[in-house]
Amino acid sequence: MTRTVDTTAAKPVMSAGELAHLGEGTVAYLRKMSSDDLRGRFPGLDQIAPGLELWALFAANGQPILLADERDRALAGAMENDLTTVARH
Repeated sequence: MTRTVDTTAAKPVMSAGELAHLGEGTVAYLRKMSSDDLRGRFPGLDQIAPGLELWALFAANGQPILLADERDRALAGAMENDLTTVARH
C-alpha cells in the first residue's frame, strides 16, 4: 500500500512579533551556568564569587528570572510562578 502526503496544504505562518512573544508568561527554561558567564546576564552580580556553578531560570524571551545553587530550587521557583519549564538545546 502506497501513501501520498499532500505537501501543497497551507502551513500556518507566524510573524516575527508573534514568535518573539511565544510562551511569554507561561514558559521558562533552566540553564546551568558558571558565575563568570552570569555576570553579563544578571545586573548587579558584581559581588558573586567567580567559578561557581549555578542554575539560572530564564523567561521564554531570555529575561533572567532567578538564580539558584541547586536545580531543584530553580524548578521550585518556576512552579511557584506557574511557569512550565522546557529544555534548552
